[in-house]
Amino acid sequence: MGVPSGRSQSRVAERVLRVLRCLSCHGGLEESERGLACVDCGKEYPRVDGVIRFVDKQQYAGSFGFQWHVHALTQLDTDESKRSENAFRQRTGFCPEDLAGKLVLDVGCGMGRFADVATRWGAHVVGIDLSLAAEVAARNLAGRDATIFQADMFHLPFAPESFDFIYSIGVLHHTPDCEGAFKSLPGLLKPGGRIAIWLYSRYNSWYRMSDVYRKVTRRMPARILYTLCYGVVPLYGIHQVLKRIPLVGRPASSALAYAIPMAFHPDRTWRILDTFDWYSPWYQSKHTYEEVFRWFESCGLEELRVVEQPIAVQGRRPRSVELSTRQAAEVSQCAG
Repeated sequence: MGVPSGRSQSRVAERVLRVLRCLSCHGGLEESERGLACVDCGKEYPRVDGVIRFVDKQQYAGSFGFQWHVHALTQLDTDESKRSENAFRQRTGFCPEDLAGKLVLDVGCGMGRFADVATRWGAHVVGIDLSLAAEVAARNLAGRDATIFQADMFHLPFAPESFDFIYSIGVLHHTPDCEGAFKSLPGLLKPGGRIAIWLYSRYNSWYRMSDVYRKVTRRMPARILYTLCYGVVPLYGIHQVLKRIPLVGRPASSALAYAIPMAFHPDRTWRILDTFDWYSPWYQSKHTYEEVFRWFESCGLEELRVVEQPIAVQGRRPRSVELSTRQAAEVSQCAG
């Protein structure tokens, strides 16, 4: 599937440039002929294919670069469908009134699915992705209030207390250290700012067999695995037939789903994409509310609440006047 035509990013918005920092010396950055350069040490961060690069390789995220180049438009909302907007509400608890006019960090933006929603709600979104999906997001969001970088969430190029809101939807569990990835984020919130994350749940067992298969599938070339994922098309049909058989049909369908876990989205294209997204990542952890709440609390975040779709948690960084000495130390520690 193609990518919409349009101008990729050129200049970095001034409000974003003010919060950027050099990864080497933490000095401020300014525009240069090649991209961005540190005003203190002179280190350069090149712009390649319309995206500033704070990393020089995709590391463990290559499968995501592949899938979002293939499915550059699949999950973008249309006049007929607001699937991504609905998912954004269900997994963050944010609404348009929250984000309008705010500077928002999208951690693991992929092809820009949720950044598209946030910019339509009036936010200026800074999206980061470790994979080459950043290129697709930059093209999808050309002309919007969005700035996309290829960057590593464990080494983010931002000053502390930069963002009004931060969200990460379905991304942190694909890193080698989900807890560590989360704890790199609260220190980037302004006092009073809010953060929301959505992670895979550990409360059910339907994925057990897929964890066995993933020992092989995550090592497969992306194109081969993607081709195999077309097998969910006839499998979906088999499930529909089984469910119509009285008494034994639904148990048989459940047993098949346990033996061969797959996406059951009614849209064929989304079904193939979601199944590939499940089997391809190198890392894939699952979590409980108990442990995620501990992460939030250890970073001094307050007003924690469970959002609609498990595992989704939102919290707020205390305002400066409310910060106790202990809370300030906790947030500072989480900022790394």
